[in-house]
Amino acid sequence: MDEAALRRPIGGPGDNYRRFGWVTSVGWHAGGVGLEICLCFEAGLWGFLGTRRRGDEVWVAYDRTSSLGHVVESAGVPLPEVGSLVVGGRVVSPSYRPEAGDVVRVLAVRRPQVVPGQRFLLDVHLGTLARWLRVVGVDAAYENDLDDDALIVRANAERRVLLTQDRGLLRRRSLWLGAYVRGARPEEQFGDVLERFVPRLAPWTRCTACNGSLSSVSKDEVEGELRPGTRRSYDTFTRCLSCGRVYWRGAHGARLEWIVENAQRIISVASFPIQGL
Repeated sequence: MDEAALRRPIGGPGDNYRRFGWVTSVGWHAGGVGLEICLCFEAGLWGFLGTRRRGDEVWVAYDRTSSLGHVVESAGVPLPEVGSLVVGGRVVSPSYRPEAGDVVRVLAVRRPQVVPGQRFLLDVHLGTLARWLRVVGVDAAYENDLDDDALIVRANAERRVLLTQDRGLLRRRSLWLGAYVRGARPEEQFGDVLERFVPRLAPWTRCTACNGSLSSVSKDEVEGELRPGTRRSYDTFTRCLSCGRVYWRGAHGARLEWIVENAQRIISVASFPIQGL
């Protein structure tokens, strides 16, 4: 968002801000022993709010001492999904403590989101997504037996972005960087990750089983590991340098080609703003 937009004042009820996806009517009012603060969430974050809150004013209790980041997360939005917090036309940090009369805009992470290394770690519920990302050459680590603590340790040690649909996991302060994956089906999740991070694609270069790098091998080198039908029908092979698994374009080739072509199309559209800078 440009500086002029950040400094633009928020109007009161009845103005046109609601049609741009902003919650208006912000302010403070007495709420029991403390105060309540009303947050203006950008429309892209409404999915994290309860259905009764979505599109309406979001009032949350404020104890006068908690950070703004804590207040935002108490409303249901993990901080890794927040791009900026804007108060009075200026960007503030999550550690900021609201004051009476503050107007708080909560902006979503801007896409494409640039992350160092473009390396990812997926939680135990995203196994299919991990395989699809590996098909297109994205560095996507995945193990189906890691608990939350182990996921955070590995993500931090290897500087991988933790992809998850567990909001509680994203709220862990020890996690260096995470992202919520939107969508219930693999196709939706795949598109969401590609649009958000616009990773470099290198199809057919990673092992879908272990994420290792693939290297071309001659048919003679792997012939003893192949079934008779495979030996007769295929001549081009690769082997994983990590686990030794052998690959060739087999019966599932059409499905894998679709995954690759779909990824290339998504990246082409999502990266257009970058190319146009």
